[in-house]
Amino acid sequence: MAGAVTLSSMLDTFNVLLYAADPPEGEGPWWGVGIDISKCIGCGLCARACKVENQVPQEPFYYRTWVEQYTILKDGTTKVESPNGGIDGFDQSVEEKDIFKTFFVPKMCNHCAKSPCTQVCPVGATFESPDGVALVDDKYCIGCSYCVQACPYGCRYIHPEKKTADKCTLCYHRIKRGLDPACMEICPTGSRIYGDLNDKDSDLVRYLKENVTRILKPHLNTGAKLFYNALSQEVS
Repeated sequence: MAGAVTLSSMLDTFNVLLYAADPPEGEGPWWGVGIDISKCIGCGLCARACKVENQVPQEPFYYRTWVEQYTILKDGTTKVESPNGGIDGFDQSVEEKDIFKTFFVPKMCNHCAKSPCTQVCPVGATFESPDGVALVDDKYCIGCSYCVQACPYGCRYIHPEKKTADKCTLCYHRIKRGLDPACMEICPTGSRIYGDLNDKDSDLVRYLKENVTRILKPHLNTGAKLFYNALSQEVS
């Protein structure tokens, strides 16, 4: 019994450490995201739905979310491809005999609690909402691109028409109405989830407890709230 108690305490500590930043004091949700790479089939529906829902420019270099294909070759090298953000799906460009393993990795804003993009904005246009979503107020944004350069995950761009910074908002306009983000609603395999990190019964907290998850670039201490399951070491 004592061993079980000790193990339970260790797991509780481990689960606390999974959160890259402590949630703010007070009541209310603190949103985070989980992606199960083992379930992603690279269909690209998430990226397509995001463009439609959020009026993202159709040109093949503007994305709020996208999918990358990682192919690990038998010689140890890694090939990363994301044609048109994965919207049109993928054709394997490497001969099967040369492949050790291959998998898909969806990318999006990590909604960091200590976001570099927020810290460098000279006018306060980029900010974190009280419930933990990184947003941009385009009425204040001057299009300086500092935030685009500061984001270590490549999740921002300057909108070609608005001339202001744009990025994933976790479909904030939807979740405030109790709807799922477009990319998650359309995912056919349920590889994407979001939830309240303050709610111990939420799908996201349960996902974190049931899986060994990782964040991207943990050494940067950004307080990322995008948690990956089955994340291979080749992914950056």
